[in-house]
Amino acid sequence: MADVQPFRGLRYESGLIGDISSAICPPYDVISPEDQLSYYQASPYNAIRLELAEESPVESSEENKYVRAARDLRSWLDSGVLVREAGPAFYVLQHTFSYEGTAGRRWGLALRMRLEARGDGALPHETVIEERISDRLQLLRHLQVNSSPIMGMVKPGGYGLTELLNGLALGSPDIMAVDRDGVNHSMWTVKDPRAIEDIRSCCRDKRVYIADGHHRYETAVAYQREQQARSVTRTSQEAYNFALVILTGAEDPGLLALPTHRLARLNGVELAGLRQSLERLFHLNYLEPAETGRAESVTSWLVALREKGTEGVAIGLYGLDGGRLCVLTPKDKAGLAGLMPPEKSREWKSLDVSILHWIVLRQLIGIDTPLKEGERLEYTRDGLEALTRVDSGKYQLAFLMNPIPISSVLAVADAGDRMPPKSTYFYPKLPTGLVMNPLWDD
Repeated sequence: MADVQPFRGLRYESGLIGDISSAICPPYDVISPEDQLSYYQASPYNAIRLELAEESPVESSEENKYVRAARDLRSWLDSGVLVREAGPAFYVLQHTFSYEGTAGRRWGLALRMRLEARGDGALPHETVIEERISDRLQLLRHLQVNSSPIMGMVKPGGYGLTELLNGLALGSPDIMAVDRDGVNHSMWTVKDPRAIEDIRSCCRDKRVYIADGHHRYETAVAYQREQQARSVTRTSQEAYNFALVILTGAEDPGLLALPTHRLARLNGVELAGLRQSLERLFHLNYLEPAETGRAESVTSWLVALREKGTEGVAIGLYGLDGGRLCVLTPKDKAGLAGLMPPEKSREWKSLDVSILHWIVLRQLIGIDTPLKEGERLEYTRDGLEALTRVDSGKYQLAFLMNPIPISSVLAVADAGDRMPPKSTYFYPKLPTGLVMNPLWDD
C-alpha cells in the first residue's frame, strides 16, 4: 500500500518572475517542436528549460541538453527564482476546466511516494517505450529533481481523498496559474501537522494506480536502483527512494480519460489486402461524411462511435474507403478472443485498443515489433488531425478510438496487465513547474 510523505518542494518565487502562468508547461511527451519553441519564448524561466531543453546542432558529453537543463536549475536556485519549502508539506491542487462545453473540476494531492518493488508499489496499466526512459533517466541524473509529476489514482474507500482535499483547500490558494488550454491550476500548501497526519492516514490503506507518467515512474525506479548500487549505507529514507506523485481519487467526477487515436503507415500491398482480412473477423459498417465539412464529420463520427461502443468493441477506421469512416465490430467475440494471447486477462482481451494492436495491427497488417511500431505508428488525440494526416498521404490509415472507462483501467492494472502505449489520455494534463521534488537529502 502507498507510503506517502510530505516533502520540501521547489517552487517559483512569483516576486521575481511575475505571473506563474508564464513559467509552467505540459509534460515533455505532449509538447511538439513548435510548442517547445513557444514555451521558450514565454519566459526565460519557463520549466520547459528543465523538462525539455533545446538540442544544439552539436551535442557532446560535456555540453548537451541535459547539462544545459542542470545549469539553468542551478542558476535559478542561486538567484532565488526557485525556492525550497522551509519544512515538509503536502500540496493540494484544484484544476478547473471546460471540456466539450461542460465545466469540470478535478482535485489532486502532490506528495512524494515511496518506490516499492514491482507488485508492491504503484500499479501501471500501460507499456513503456525504452527509448523514452533512457532520455528521462539522463535528465534525472543531471537535475536530481522530479520536474514533472506522475499522476496516480486511488480507489474510494472510507473517507475518500476527493472529500478530504476539498476540506483542506481553505482560503485563497498560494499559487494560481492558467495554462494554454485555459485550465486554471490552484495550489494550497498544507503544513499543519494534524492535516498532514489526516492525509497520510487517508492514503495509508490505498493502492496507487498510475494514470499518467508511466515513463516517469519507470525512470524513477531505474534511478533508485542506480543510487542504491552506489550507496554504502542506506536508511530507506534517502530522497531517491521516492518520486513526485499527484494523487487523484478514481471517483472524482473531474477525472477524464480521453482516447488517443492511431495513425498507421502501410504499403500498397498491405492496404490492398486489408479489407478482405478485416471482413473475416469484423462487420464493416460505413458512415458517410457530413455535407457541412470535415470537422463536422469527425464530431458526428465520434458520437456515433461512442454510441456503438456501448454495445461492445467498436473501432473507427478512416482511409479504407475514400472519405467514409468504417466502424469495425466483431463478428464472433469468442473467436476473436481465441486470437488473443492466452496469458492475458479477460479485462485486457476485451479492450478495443488491445484488439486493435494485437489482431489488426500485428496479425493483419504486420506491425508486430516495437521497432515497427516506432517507425509506422503515430498517436494523436485530435480526430480531425488524424483524418487530415491521412488525406495528406503521410499516413494511410487512421484508427479512431473510444475512451476507456476508468473502471477498465483499474481492472487491467489489478490483473497485472498493461495496455498498449498511449491507450489513455488523462485531461487536463498536470502542469510542470507548479511544484517540483528535489532528490538531494535534507
